[in-house]
Amino acid sequence: MPTIHCPAETGPVVIRFGRLGDTILLQPLLRKLHMRFGRPCQLLALGDWSPALYSAEPEVADCIPLNSQSGPLWMHPQRWRAVLALRRLRGAPFYISEPVERTRTKVRPMLALAGVPADHCTFIEDIPLIEDEHWVDLLLRFGDTTPAAFRTSIAPTTSPVAAAPKMHVSASERADREAWLSTQGMTGRPLVLLQPANKRTMRWSGIRAAEDDDKSWPAERWAALARAISNRLPQAQVLFCGSAAERGYLDTLLAVTDAKSSRIDAAVLPIGRMKALLEIAHSMVSVDTGPAHLAAAMGCPLVVLMGSRSPQVWTPRSGYGSDVVVLGGLPAIRRVDEIETAQVVSAWRALRWRTVATAPESGAVTIAYSAGCAG
Repeated sequence: MPTIHCPAETGPVVIRFGRLGDTILLQPLLRKLHMRFGRPCQLLALGDWSPALYSAEPEVADCIPLNSQSGPLWMHPQRWRAVLALRRLRGAPFYISEPVERTRTKVRPMLALAGVPADHCTFIEDIPLIEDEHWVDLLLRFGDTTPAAFRTSIAPTTSPVAAAPKMHVSASERADREAWLSTQGMTGRPLVLLQPANKRTMRWSGIRAAEDDDKSWPAERWAALARAISNRLPQAQVLFCGSAAERGYLDTLLAVTDAKSSRIDAAVLPIGRMKALLEIAHSMVSVDTGPAHLAAAMGCPLVVLMGSRSPQVWTPRSGYGSDVVVLGGLPAIRRVDEIETAQVVSAWRALRWRTVATAPESGAVTIAYSAGCAG
């Protein structure tokens, strides 16, 4: 099918005020819209991670920064700048991937201020829901819709779009990774990442109580898992990872682990560096949170611990075809702490583990997967 270019000066504008995982799951939609309109998308997403996530992806031309969608508009200059950016893009097609309530209270007022015509917009809230449909599949159905103003000039795509995120690393991110690994003395060692925290883990005043967080796995089990991985792969570097806000929590886990060597450590990782490390990591074990989706999108073999969410709807997907094993989730369990350490160790050992060869000059990688050890 010949490419039909968008009659607007830019590609589609996609709006999603979600968390890190939500922003990653957008990629198949962005890819489809890029194919349909012949131009890369403009992405308005919440958080400061979007530019790092999409730094090496051709389907995104630019990211409009927005760190908050709450509070009076006049108190947030960044929100005004976002409105002005949308105003400059008002001739483009707009795809709003937000729930009804947030669309009504947050998105529609911004669109009105920006002067975006109603017939330039299409809303995911208007798509009929299918029971137990994965969120990516819903997004791809949404990508088949067309705002009324563009229906005579844009044809449906007949090319298949993979229903799984597949992300890449920029040259600068690879260079940063190699420099960081060298500084940490970790160059050339298999890397196993553990992601113990999620957004619910942290309160403003510190760590939430375990009973208040269905995604919380006890520190003693994380410690036992880290020791089991280190014993199985003594040449590996095991890293508890998280954001700057989670540094104290990671230190607590290290203290409980009582590691006697540097083979088990903790690291605060900005998104770009985490993405680059996941490109070469041996494997990851994570609670159900954004970095788990990033691991799958980078082809890193993954075990994810799920609480009171449906795996059918929210399981991380890998465009590389790497292993993703989900433990827990509805209807089997409602809390991650119902999952025993032995289950996690067994699932990790059964993964097809990844080995990586890195080109010394470019940092480019060659990937191979091999059977783990289930015994």
